[in-house]
Amino acid sequence: MQKSVIIRRSSFLVLSIIAISLLHYFTPLRLPALHDIFQRLYYIPIIVAAFWFGFRGGILCAVLVSIAYAPHILFQWGGHLTMEMDKYLEVVLYNVVGGITGFLSEQEETRRKQLEKTAEGLEQSLMKQHRQAQLIIKTEAQLRQAERLSTIGEFAAVLAHEIRNPLGSIKGTAEILKDDFRPGDKKYEFIEILVKESNRLNRVVEDFLRFAKPQPLTAGNCDVMEELNNIATLVSAEANNRGVLLELKPAQLPAIEGDPEKLRQAFLNIILNGLQAAPRGGSVTITASREELKDQQPAGVNVCITDTGPGLPPEVRRKIFEPFFTTKEEGAGLGLAIAKKIIDAHGGLIEVESTPGAGATFCVRLPQKMGVKDDNGTDNPHHR
Repeated sequence: MQKSVIIRRSSFLVLSIIAISLLHYFTPLRLPALHDIFQRLYYIPIIVAAFWFGFRGGILCAVLVSIAYAPHILFQWGGHLTMEMDKYLEVVLYNVVGGITGFLSEQEETRRKQLEKTAEGLEQSLMKQHRQAQLIIKTEAQLRQAERLSTIGEFAAVLAHEIRNPLGSIKGTAEILKDDFRPGDKKYEFIEILVKESNRLNRVVEDFLRFAKPQPLTAGNCDVMEELNNIATLVSAEANNRGVLLELKPAQLPAIEGDPEKLRQAFLNIILNGLQAAPRGGSVTITASREELKDQQPAGVNVCITDTGPGLPPEVRRKIFEPFFTTKEEGAGLGLAIAKKIIDAHGGLIEVESTPGAGATFCVRLPQKMGVKDDNGTDNPHHR
């Protein structure tokens, strides 16, 4: 109990006893009915003290009442033995009531604390079960994804041979046929479409193979800010063609351990996704910051890509990093999945925040020391 609360309650009890005692001393003895009422009023501070402070509080308040009431009995009612005996008995009852009420109050308080402790234990147990259930759900999702990736990997080599070779032949033949026609000719336009779609399909196959086939990381010093500058320069033409303002805010970042080529690919996929989502006249903003050591997490860098697109509804946000999931008419649904795979391989974290109609923000956090998650779900910085 706070000290200020104890002082306020004690002051209330003392003032109550003083007020009732003054009523006794200043009320004429010829009004015994009033004295009987005042005599019963003493039970109020006694019972209240017992509820507030337990057994000791009840007894102490009863003793104070007895001390305050005793002179009234001895000096004002002196000579009325019958009345004195009645009032002495009342003093005894003050102490009995204070003790019993305080004892019962302490018992009730003990039971209340036991119930609170039990409730707290149940709440902690429930939270622990909730965390375990979430972990099981997450593990099951990872197992399903691992099984899916395993199946994808088995067909990767077959698809590479069965699709890319005929695709190369189709593209080569189309480019030869294009020489027989001039721009403006309908057949020339059809052949251009054929070449364009062949290139797009080839990129899809390459993304598919890149995602399905495990690619070892080459550890080295990586200047994240330099990579972001290179990517911004690379996609500036794409941004201009789409009428989207691309802004990279400079920042002083520490060098991290990582694979520059793979990280460049991950950031490129995220930034291109933002450019495709932003409307004409919109913007894509890239901000980076240094993160110091906190909450037992290693120091690192944080990169956020924010677009002014239509945003993502919750059902889309939950699936945005799943392979082959896309909301674009011509998308393969592998760009963000590849980016997440690369970030995970570096021991990093990628998250998305979005409100429908208010754009989306993809935040990538990379530790200063590269690591991958081992079988226990912890980072292993020595694995390469």
